[in-house]
Amino acid sequence: MSWAWQALRALRLRLLGPAKELVGTDQFGNKYYRVPKHETRAGQIIQERRFVEAINRQAYQYEMGDFPIEWEAWIRKKRNDPPTIEEILKNENYREEMKQKIKDVSEKDKLLQAKEYKEGLVAEPAHTQVKGHASAPYYAKKEPSQDPTSTANTFQPGSWMPPGSGSSHNK
Repeated sequence: MSWAWQALRALRLRLLGPAKELVGTDQFGNKYYRVPKHETRAGQIIQERRFVEAINRQAYQYEMGDFPIEWEAWIRKKRNDPPTIEEILKNENYREEMKQKIKDVSEKDKLLQAKEYKEGLVAEPAHTQVKGHASAPYYAKKEPSQDPTSTANTFQPGSWMPPGSGSSHNK
């Protein structure tokens, strides 16, 4: 490289900073980049930056699972080296195997519970019926009352005591 190109490259690095480097792509087509650690014209050190250019350009289009877990760990600097396609596929296969094993165990557990209920070894869970919400003023009543209720005529200040407190007051 000639000295002129080297001088232009050094000037560009000083003025604009280093260019982004393509590190890899995932199976969805997202591209992952890094900008290496560099020093600005003022002498400030800028740490390495990692980012993704996603296929879905609008933020509202992102969903859980758009980025593989391995790439997300790399972007968040939880790992130093970017993942390989083989690693991503291996981990994806492992997750699928675990999902199948969980499904199988869950089905076996349901069958065992049904057998135990049938044989009378275990009592079936009680089914409760909720009539309203506890914070509603008409909780557990058939319908809200239109009649106002008040204790204004019978209320005596200082007459109410918390249960178990006896006649002593907290001092």
